Amino acid sequence: MISRNGHGAMSQELDPQPDSSRPMAYQIRIEGQLDSRWADWFEGLTITLDGGDTLITGTVVDQAALHGLLKRVRDLGMPLVSVSPVESGPPTLGTGRSGQLSSRTGDS
Repeated sequence: MISRNGHGAMSQELDPQPDSSRPMAYQIRIEGQLDSRWADWFEGLTITLDGGDTLITGTVVDQAALHGLLKRVRDLGMPLVSVSPVESGPPTLGTGRSGQLSSRTGDS
């Protein structure tokens, strides 16, 4: 949204973001196939195959945890296709203390 501020200048406001203090569910699509044995490396997130791609789905506690998860995908050497927020649904959580992927994921 573009609007004028109190001084007559134009400013661009971004649409409001979801509450960043709340965990969000994401689906990460990578090119190639991983089997379910990789779930431990992704801290219990759900791994499913979709054609020639792999979907890694689960809830992460914050943006730092999401970046840690993406770092693990990068370390696989498999091309990243997409990262999409998804509605929370079936149990697709990581194994952090509260059942969610923790921010410490990127530290390993």
